[in-house]
Amino acid sequence: MLQTEMLSTGDEVLHGQIVDTNAAWLADLFFNQGLPLTRRNTVGDSLESLVSALTERSQHADILIVNGGLGPTSDDLSAEAAARAAGVELTLHEGWLAQMERFFSERGRVMAASNRKQALLPAGSEMIDNPVGTACGFAIKLNRCLIFFTPGVPSEFKRMVEHEILPRLRERFTFPLPPLCLRLTTFGRSESDLAAALDPLTLPPDVVMGYRSSTPIIELKLTGPASRRAEMEALWPQVRAVAGDSLIFEGTETLPVQIARCLREQQLSITLSEQFTAGLLALQLSGADAPLLASEVLPAQVETLAQTAHWNVERRTRHLADLALSIASFEDDEINIALTTPQATHAVRLRFNASRYALRIRQEICAMMALTLVRRWLNGQDVTASQGWVQVVDTHSV
Repeated sequence: MLQTEMLSTGDEVLHGQIVDTNAAWLADLFFNQGLPLTRRNTVGDSLESLVSALTERSQHADILIVNGGLGPTSDDLSAEAAARAAGVELTLHEGWLAQMERFFSERGRVMAASNRKQALLPAGSEMIDNPVGTACGFAIKLNRCLIFFTPGVPSEFKRMVEHEILPRLRERFTFPLPPLCLRLTTFGRSESDLAAALDPLTLPPDVVMGYRSSTPIIELKLTGPASRRAEMEALWPQVRAVAGDSLIFEGTETLPVQIARCLREQQLSITLSEQFTAGLLALQLSGADAPLLASEVLPAQVETLAQTAHWNVERRTRHLADLALSIASFEDDEINIALTTPQATHAVRLRFNASRYALRIRQEICAMMALTLVRRWLNGQDVTASQGWVQVVDTHSV
């Protein structure tokens, strides 16, 4: 297997001042191309550290993607580090200098002298075009490794990888078939509970069961080589059976996207009323292009379950919607949720241990609870059933 690695650079990445979204994006893209990353590293804005990392990883990796450090400022050190590691000088790339000058001229601006630095590349390197920015990329061969240097701006980085780097890699290497990853997402079950039920399953050779816990959901992933597809698909129904009622979607489709799709397919509209979730439901459903007629965020107030159900009926009538969904105030680890449909109103009071979670996480859990009620109704399931650590303590129907 090709040893494919990524090296992220910059103090802001190393010290957690920004989230390294480029690394996550590249890892996912390369995995699906049959080129899964075997290692990811991060170094700060230190010339010595960069030279050391390039030298060391070039002795182990076949492909190394270096991200960041190609800007015009003093802390952008990738080109200099590459030249030192390769034992060559930096030379001016006249073609890229002219391209930068055109870039600024077309925008009615004068190029700063500092930008000239971005046209200094290691002697003998291959320049890689960047049609949307001033930081060109470049590639060098060091020891056993082909190293690509890329800009840190996500839009520039992604375009360069997709349009410049992947074609070059396909010319030089034979990609294996992408690994197969079957996945489903659960809500309401703990990771240890799921693992206890899944551990006895006999997995095919080279196939692993993975867990990704990201409150309030847990994703189950069965990953293996494409050659094991038949065996993995034969095992998958057993994984689905373990998930049971806690399964909320398969693949990479999110719950809001699933609900929006089902609402459109069934030609149903919905209206929302939120207290504790403060508009989070509206944000999730509108982002999935759900047929959302109206949404409102109300101040917190104490409500009985009957009041939540009654007011939800009124909102559905007022907005002429097919469905109405309400999340009332959160008190003593309990919250009221009401779903009004053309046939009836289902109101439930739910309880879970909220004290261990920050406010944002509690809101996300409650939004997931509410969307789960909608999903169950759309799928013809019991709306008021308890789900793992989410306990139904009271119900009310109208």
